[in-house]
Amino acid sequence: MNAPLRPAATPRLEDFPYRLSDNVRFADLDPNQHVNNAVYATYFETGRVTLMKDRSYGLMPDGVTWIMVRLDMHFRAELRWPGTIELGLGVVRLGRTSVTFEQVVFSEGKCIASATSVGVMLDEATRRPAPLTAEVIEKLRPWHKRGVEVAPPAA
Repeated sequence: MNAPLRPAATPRLEDFPYRLSDNVRFADLDPNQHVNNAVYATYFETGRVTLMKDRSYGLMPDGVTWIMVRLDMHFRAELRWPGTIELGLGVVRLGRTSVTFEQVVFSEGKCIASATSVGVMLDEATRRPAPLTAEVIEKLRPWHKRGVEVAPPAA
């Protein structure tokens, strides 16, 4: 017999060190007049890409890029237009070639959706996973989710 799923504890925005604001767009709505479930993947992408691909953060050494390999979303409440959202992201795990993030979408102080996503560092020439460098691991440190012990990957 399978155990019933229990909803995860409600996230708190202040536990996510990387945050940015965005707008709910009219085009985000579905026929039920709330944000379509598929749009949340775009919201989560905005949070990840804004952090990872901005060269000023030092998370994209020459010759590598990041790809997303997993996204698990939890829908918690309806979101309607018009409105603004707050996106939050925190590192919760480091693998040999990967970073696991917890992400959230908040509106008016309420958690609307949460997700766990996994990004892999990719060698641009070989198109194969590349080990996280000591420099990238250090540059990710400010983005560790509050209250989570993030250990460096095993050697």
